[in-house]
Amino acid sequence: MSFTSGSMRGGRNRKFKSEINVVPYIDVMMVLLVIFMVTAPMVNPNEIQLPNAAKSTQPPTEYISIELKADASATVSVRGKKGATAASETIGRGELGQKLKALYADNPDIAVMIAADKNIKYDEVIQAISEAKKLGISRVGLATK
Repeated sequence: MSFTSGSMRGGRNRKFKSEINVVPYIDVMMVLLVIFMVTAPMVNPNEIQLPNAAKSTQPPTEYISIELKADASATVSVRGKKGATAASETIGRGELGQKLKALYADNPDIAVMIAADKNIKYDEVIQAISEAKKLGISRVGLATK
């Protein structure tokens, strides 16, 4: 019995494959795809539970009330104890910083309460908060309904 080049079975040369068999991976991915397609309609993304704002434990006795409106104007007034309100003044948004500065100079311990129309951009509310913080007003709050 003589051995020739090749394998022992009938003289055929066998070559090893150095490739990865991807068929089982494709099967697993198809099963995962089917699972996600079946479970996706069961999740309802339309229901979002937002937290409710609670009342402050100690609301300020005197504060500057700023009401931002959709027509690019703002109503500024100083509210005091027992619902007493000073005359409200309607100004443009560009003048809001100057008016806050004048009111803050009169009373440096005063708080600011900002209320906004629901049709207003959130960025405009942030700009009003930023104006108050730039002046050094530490107590800035948002009015909720």
